[in-house]
Amino acid sequence: MINETAIRDILSSINYPGFSRDIVSFGLIKSISIAGIDITVKLELATRDPEIAQQIHADVEGALSSIDGVGKVSLDFDIKDPPEGNDGSGSVNRSSIPGIAKVIAIASGKGGVGKSTVAANLAVALSRQEGSPRVGLCDCDLYGPSIALMFGREDARPMATEQNEIIPIEAHGIKLMSMGFLLDDQSPVIVRGPLATRYTQQFLRGCSWGELDYLVIDLPPGTGDIQLTVVQTVAVDGVIVVTTPQEMALIDARKAASMFAKVNVPILGVIENMSSFLCPSDGIHYAIFGEGGGQKEALRLGVPLLGQIPIEMDTRKAGDAGIPVALGDSETARAFLHIAEKLAEPIITPSA
Repeated sequence: MINETAIRDILSSINYPGFSRDIVSFGLIKSISIAGIDITVKLELATRDPEIAQQIHADVEGALSSIDGVGKVSLDFDIKDPPEGNDGSGSVNRSSIPGIAKVIAIASGKGGVGKSTVAANLAVALSRQEGSPRVGLCDCDLYGPSIALMFGREDARPMATEQNEIIPIEAHGIKLMSMGFLLDDQSPVIVRGPLATRYTQQFLRGCSWGELDYLVIDLPPGTGDIQLTVVQTVAVDGVIVVTTPQEMALIDARKAASMFAKVNVPILGVIENMSSFLCPSDGIHYAIFGEGGGQKEALRLGVPLLGQIPIEMDTRKAGDAGIPVALGDSETARAFLHIAEKLAEPIITPSA
């Protein structure tokens, strides 16, 4: 029997292109009408990419037409412009968060590639550029927050303003917000889609960030709810994809890059983390994860390879001690500073 519940169950098996979440849980289905054996589905999309609508149209029509006994399948699309800030042309626009000039997201296709280490140290390196740009770091990796530990403030708890805005924690000149400030290190984060979305929006728009030249967003690995929440509610100026050299990581990096391309967020470049092991005894670099993967992926995407970050003992020690390695003068610190210099040039320039 054809009924709305059965139709929604079928539609919930269709993922939004480039994401791991389905079109029903994303709220794209506005209504389902059944007239005898005929079905009409109304959908609402926020995109300027015609391929997304075409893909969803084909997937929905194919799924519903395969139902035994179904008649005519009609799809009514209401396509709206995405949030202000990304015009779909690939250009970089000003952030829609009041007081924040530029928003840079740090993403990876899989966990374990050092994305949060890159986000933390890139934020510090940006703050060390000429003119001492004002920098904030928002840890949107709700399930594995590590920014509090990396900045040595895991015991800090944020206060609120009279307007009920969260006051970010400050450390090493960086304004910070993380789930790690709200929980002790023994508490698991158990949140599903809607609640994860609410936390993410609160961190981004419910914080008293003040005037910032850069807000760096540390995204969770993968392509899920939080990533889509960020790109739909904030005018992200660009994303940096973090990968390690081996093919296994590159496969997932491509998925992440494809996701952001589909939602019209410019990819600023690729950072190859763990590019080599810097042996402390002889100073020689050993390519334990292979060579050339980051450069290969950057060329495939047509974006710069922003930098190659070695594995160095000082990086681990600095992270555990709550003092980001980019504050020092090691080879790794210089690599982060060099990346920050590239971002401060034509790609993204701090506000005056």
